[in-house]
Amino acid sequence: MSDASSPLVVIVGAGPAGIRAAATLVEAGFHPVVIDEGHRAGGQIYRRPPTGFLRTPEQLYGSEAAKARALHALFDRLAADGRLTLCAGSSVIAVQEGRLHVLGEGGVQVIGYDRLILATGASDRVAPVSGWQSAGVYSLGAAQIALKAQGVALGRRIVLIGSGPLLTLVGAQLLKAGADVAAVLDTSRWHQQMRGGWQLAARPIVALRGLALRARLGGRYHAGVAFERIEVDGQGVTAMRWRDAGGRARLTPCDMIGMGWHLRAETHLADLAGCSFTYDEQWRQWLPKTDEMGRAGNGVYLAGDGVRLLGADGAEIAGRLAAAACLADLGLPAPSLRADLRKLARLERFARGLACAFPWPAAMVQALPDDAIVCRCENVTAGDVRQSAGFGGGEANRVKSLSRVGMGRCQGRYCQLAAVELAAVQAGCTPAAVGRFRGQAPVRPAPIDAFLREG
Repeated sequence: MSDASSPLVVIVGAGPAGIRAAATLVEAGFHPVVIDEGHRAGGQIYRRPPTGFLRTPEQLYGSEAAKARALHALFDRLAADGRLTLCAGSSVIAVQEGRLHVLGEGGVQVIGYDRLILATGASDRVAPVSGWQSAGVYSLGAAQIALKAQGVALGRRIVLIGSGPLLTLVGAQLLKAGADVAAVLDTSRWHQQMRGGWQLAARPIVALRGLALRARLGGRYHAGVAFERIEVDGQGVTAMRWRDAGGRARLTPCDMIGMGWHLRAETHLADLAGCSFTYDEQWRQWLPKTDEMGRAGNGVYLAGDGVRLLGADGAEIAGRLAAAACLADLGLPAPSLRADLRKLARLERFARGLACAFPWPAAMVQALPDDAIVCRCENVTAGDVRQSAGFGGGEANRVKSLSRVGMGRCQGRYCQLAAVELAAVQAGCTPAAVGRFRGQAPVRPAPIDAFLREG
């Protein structure tokens, strides 16, 4: 099946979903091409440190160390045996007519494909807070990457804000590494967290692990908080000003703030590949439409958090399903994955429980003062977005063109959800009616000279 006449299957992403998809295709006799931005497979959740790093997998991944080891070993073995081709340290920046434009150290190369599996994962979902554009404010994911990849904390005295499992996890990981975590501030109230309890029971062991991590935080953890602003001086962050669940004003000195409200699916490549989208009211974001196996049409398959926010275990299953769907569509025998489909349904219930327990802070975003920065790349304020929504009728891309929100380096990854919330209130409609920003190539910043060396 690996001869030159075989269909070429390209996988974008070498996290849990991409690794399992690659392994399934290799078992069927294919030689897939895997493209990943990292230099070593593992993705964000199982990110690997540089060679010679002294911290053990148990220290890096905790209870998930065995899973991380197994995935790393599987992929490394397939690559070492020459059963797949890895394009490491490379970013797919455009998709067009069966071709991927891939930015690597040598410039941009074009890779054609017959079938495409997108396992692009997710990134932090952040919400604007007055002062968040200042030095010393990072996403929770950035704090976790620094800890995993380099063994460092990004501040001497740290405050973490947001909601969701990652907030608790990063706090516990930083404490275990010896960092000074002053406070972990969750916008979800206790009664809201309890509302998702029955769905969280779909994975009782995982839920209990989360509670154990929460217990490690002790009195640092506060639920149901409201944020006023991040205090700064000429050097960056100096304190977090907030109110506790009882409405009492609090000020916590710090020099670093990590923020995040669960995850945001990475969908730019799916958009350029022609996938359809639907607005998910519970997750309050646009997600690609697929069938239960990950088929998105036109020879494109989606797997992992880029389509369903189900975590690492769900990503592994989705990777196998997408590869099996690809094999079936090519008229080839595919493994039976009925058990995986049943497990995926259970993971979906658990994920919905998380979305209910730790919701996106829509009301907080909608109440932002006009001078609060929404788009850090282009320095666009909440007032700018509201004014543009008034002129543009509350349609996402009109608001974007009038205000420049989402036109910067991140292409709306960190500001789109908040901008849509603001535009919806101004226009008197729902976020779903406002729509989403259209994907644009290149989806990652790319130097001009890379295109001059395109081949």
